[in-house]
Amino acid sequence: MARIGLALGGGAGLGWAHIGVVRALEAEGVECDIVTGTSIGSIVGACIAGDMLDELEDIAREITLKEMISLGEFGFQKGGLIGAGKIERRLREHFGARVIEQLQKPFAAVAADLYSGERVVLDAGDVVTALRASSAIPGVLPPIRTNNLYLVDGGIVDPVPVEAARDLGADIIIAVDLQSDYMGRARRLGFDPVLEKPSLAAIKSARAGWSLALQALSKARMVADAPDIVIAPSIGHIDMADFTKAEELITLGHHATLEVMPEILALCLPSRNIVSAQ
Repeated sequence: MARIGLALGGGAGLGWAHIGVVRALEAEGVECDIVTGTSIGSIVGACIAGDMLDELEDIAREITLKEMISLGEFGFQKGGLIGAGKIERRLREHFGARVIEQLQKPFAAVAADLYSGERVVLDAGDVVTALRASSAIPGVLPPIRTNNLYLVDGGIVDPVPVEAARDLGADIIIAVDLQSDYMGRARRLGFDPVLEKPSLAAIKSARAGWSLALQALSKARMVADAPDIVIAPSIGHIDMADFTKAEELITLGHHATLEVMPEILALCLPSRNIVSAQ
């Protein structure tokens, strides 16, 4: 029987869309056997693999701007503008000292090593360390030093971890790309040709450039190692730094999954299609 892999892409606060994807799959009886994730995708993925998605969804739907800010420890120490003490404590509340090998499903988080520039797949060891490493945005959260590596957000080398899912034994891979809606993001930042006075602010140009680079990298990686299905929610109008839009993002992730559900069912549940045809 084919093993289904779910590769969850990075995108900071946009990652709540992954929850909607999984809920849509569950409703149709599509269960993923293997889960991989980059950045926020690693956090959602670990909760799926550890049968804790309900708890994560509760947190996502309830988080407020005040709570989001409270997770930050602002300062220029330890390699980032935001410390990670409170974030780690929140993760520890849910995962404790569990290791990846103890999760109910095979799981891997993808990070990048700042020294070698290599992609690093974390498929064993402490869950929280792996999640912190995979989601440590350079310059925002401090790198995680482990095994002589300086690990940061895997999105800078592998925004959608298809290869990691394949390496764990997935036969069919469903990838969720949170970077595909670049035009929606460009419009939100003010780079719309229909505007008489488009935004030329340096910070907005930098953010648009970073988003464009991530989209191009996502495309290139998925051309090199193509998943069987790509789910691409239209979420560019939402700021990646905003973690308070869970309800809308979950809905958009759900809708994007329904759009490709016929292809998913044909690949993942062929017996259902045979019965329906009869």
